[in-house]
Amino acid sequence: MENRIDFTLKPDTIENLKTFSELLKKDVSWVLEQALEEYFAKVQKELLEKNLADENALTNLDYDEFWDGVDI
Repeated sequence: MENRIDFTLKPDTIENLKTFSELLKKDVSWVLEQALEEYFAKVQKELLEKNLADENALTNLDYDEFWDGVDI
């Protein structure tokens, strides 16, 4: 598995990375890792909430509608 990805960043983003790296006394890789971890956690939470909302939309029958016609 390759651990290298080529990508391009805007000049402003590069400057921000350098600035925060210096302020935090951490290397740029650490800053990127932290930012991506937070991003992935946020997106995963949003996706889980969306999936839950979609599931709830599929089962939005009230009690009487759900059990209508069922003989016990």
